[in-house]
Amino acid sequence: MCVSMYSAVWSREETTERNYYTRYHNMSEITAWMEQMKRENPDVVSSMVYGQTYERRNITLLKIGLSSTVRKKAIWMDCGIHAREWIAPAFCQYFVREILRTYKTDTKVNEMMKNLDFYITPVLNVDGYIYSWHNESTRLWRKSRSPGTGGCTCYGTDLNRNFYANWGMVGVSTDCCSETYCGTKALSESEAWAVTDMLGKMREDILAFLTIHSYSQLILVPYGHPNISAPNYDELMEVGLGAAKAIKAVHGMDYTVGTSPDVLYANSGSSRDFARLIGIPLSFTFELRDKGEHGFELPEDQIQPTCEEAYAGAQHIITYTHDKAFYSYAATVTATLWTTLLAAWVSSAILL
Repeated sequence: MCVSMYSAVWSREETTERNYYTRYHNMSEITAWMEQMKRENPDVVSSMVYGQTYERRNITLLKIGLSSTVRKKAIWMDCGIHAREWIAPAFCQYFVREILRTYKTDTKVNEMMKNLDFYITPVLNVDGYIYSWHNESTRLWRKSRSPGTGGCTCYGTDLNRNFYANWGMVGVSTDCCSETYCGTKALSESEAWAVTDMLGKMREDILAFLTIHSYSQLILVPYGHPNISAPNYDELMEVGLGAAKAIKAVHGMDYTVGTSPDVLYANSGSSRDFARLIGIPLSFTFELRDKGEHGFELPEDQIQPTCEEAYAGAQHIITYTHDKAFYSYAATVTATLWTTLLAAWVSSAILL
């Protein structure tokens, strides 16, 4: 598939039009779009550079939320950790558009924007993504763009095998020419380090971690190692299955839920697993459309339906996360208060 067929000239007006979100966009267009989101929504959108790639490009996220006088909880979402998965950045853009479009009129979205901040990285693997747009021969590039070591002439590390989460144990390669090359050590790649550093700083605040990939139509839960189970595996599966049900209700697409070894293949060193290991309770990988007919070269006419259904799935997870954090806490406080009052009443009654 020729990359030029996706090329589009970005204009300031175009991002306000619906058809902008039905096309793939190169990195310069996405960067311009991020600036526009800030400019048009200054009260709720800001940006942060939290790292640099091997080729010294900025890794930038959008922070979205209503201002608050208290420290807020957070939702993390990143897209484009694998360069060729173009539908992933398209989804991050769609997700941002939807929450900004609806938070003033949708009471639930508004409530979540008051209580939560969304940290969204539209393209994590910036070097690789730019390289995948060069020409037809580079379209399916997956990895980062760091050079090989020890005489290896191949480029790139699989960033989703480079995190400090059972690094190098299963589902990886030590051959630097391999698509699943895990690097010389955990966090050898500046992109993986940037995410690790941010998550470490925010670990007490992040309630859910969503990393968006393609393809296979899966919702993956920790862990990628076949002999390790998450302590809240049952909860992760319940929430994941609820998300899959929400996805199916939109366009009838079936998404399979499970650990990577159960429904795909074993792998270690993923960002999803790292997030759960450091204590972020709800961590999921979305593998968007399709199941192999088009694979990484998903046609543009499937961008909108893919994003619509994935949004429903993500919204289910985020709503669950929000309600558990805020309503469960409120219920616990109320129950404790009533218990205290009841104990005081009984004590006073006895004294009488």
